[in-house]
Amino acid sequence: MAGMMRSMTCMVLIAAVLIAAVAPQTEAAVGCGTVVSYLNPCIPYVTNKGPLGGCCSGVKGLYGAAKTTPDRQSVCNCLKSLAGSYAGLDYGKAAGLPGQCGVSIPYKISPSTDCSKVQ
Repeated sequence: MAGMMRSMTCMVLIAAVLIAAVAPQTEAAVGCGTVVSYLNPCIPYVTNKGPLGGCCSGVKGLYGAAKTTPDRQSVCNCLKSLAGSYAGLDYGKAAGLPGQCGVSIPYKISPSTDCSKVQ
């Protein structure tokens, strides 16, 4: 009986490991629409058409919303895409926003950022 219980326990553990191995990775909860809505107040500033204004509240809100690695990678990819799509974007101002707003992110906001390395 003890041998049968040991075999059953072993099979349950193997099944759990296999399920965990094929389960889909956690998907990001923060999509590009969310990123845009948080950072919309920053567009005048990073395109040299206006002051910093309410930008920092959006930067801080987005920073707080990106809690997991998939979230942070999703935000990074959105920022990368947005950085490449806005004509007249001042990349220096865009890259400096997190520090200027008192948050620290582990990557530079740039079209050349490798978001797969973001933790």
